[in-house]
Amino acid sequence: MKPGYQRPLDFKQGRVDMNHGAGGRAAAQLIEDLFARAFDNPALRQGDDGALLDLPAGHRVVMATDGHVISPLFFPGGDIGSLSVHGTVNDVAMLGAEPRWLSAGFILEEGLPLSDLKRIVESMAAAAREAGVWVVTGDTKVVEKGKGDGVFITTTGVGLAPMARRISGSLARPGDAVIVSGTLGEHGVAVLSKRESLEFDTAIVSDSAALHTLVAAMLAAVPEGAVHTLRDPTRGGLATTLNEIARQSGVGMLLEEAAIPVQPQVAAACELLGLDVLYIANEGKLVAIVAPDSADAVLAAMHAHPLGRQAARIGTVCDDPHHFVQMATSFGGRRVVDWLVGEALPRIC
Repeated sequence: MKPGYQRPLDFKQGRVDMNHGAGGRAAAQLIEDLFARAFDNPALRQGDDGALLDLPAGHRVVMATDGHVISPLFFPGGDIGSLSVHGTVNDVAMLGAEPRWLSAGFILEEGLPLSDLKRIVESMAAAAREAGVWVVTGDTKVVEKGKGDGVFITTTGVGLAPMARRISGSLARPGDAVIVSGTLGEHGVAVLSKRESLEFDTAIVSDSAALHTLVAAMLAAVPEGAVHTLRDPTRGGLATTLNEIARQSGVGMLLEEAAIPVQPQVAAACELLGLDVLYIANEGKLVAIVAPDSADAVLAAMHAHPLGRQAARIGTVCDDPHHFVQMATSFGGRRVVDWLVGEALPRIC
């Protein structure tokens, strides 16, 4: 065997071993043969430990970071790779920014099949291409078998927003409309069904998706400043997200139960499992708090977009010194929609 020769990676039968995280030849081969090939772009091709990024004048930088520890790694409608792109792209987009670049950190467990890793990385690369973002830098570490759970991924996203744009959880005002972009609960129920090997009459698929083009369409439809708050209701679901916004803005909210969109099969699954869909995570939906005179235009723009066709106005921001989120029920009463207590579905994002 010639000096320096390295056997090709066996993506069918091979497994991650400690050498892949040791910083030597095996680690370099994993990076070159898998990560660099999948994520190829001019910035990554420079081969440095970081990325030099050019920023256009008149824009601010928006940055968000997210860790992904989902179990199982593969679920109906996605996997940890595509989820890690969608989740971070959405966090950047919720501040009204155009996502441009991602970094990715991988914690791999010794013994992880290389076929699974390849599938995850290729899914992540496809999601990044579809979203129009580059993975420009990253890192890989390997931990001993039993000290991880296959793979954990941390992604940091960087985007650009106009200097004058301000969208924040602190800007909701009494009278504002509360809008969701579509049906709730698909992601959490899809992951749970895969984890617990549950079968339903109709397949429930995760809603995982990058939402930045939907956000761009919404912002283009109304004057600057009409969209006050954007948030993606991930862990803790819609209920926790609205409570966070209410506290941050010092307001209350009144929701209409009948207006909240939920797929019948998701509602049935939640009833069967004793879960409240308002607390189930979503990975392809957003909540918008919009000035009342712009709500119809925002809804029209959402309905014209593939990711917002089932968007609905579900409530109104109100003046409330207690910052309660309440819901008018289908029975004619009201109930408080409180924060999530505990974790109904662990490891779902």
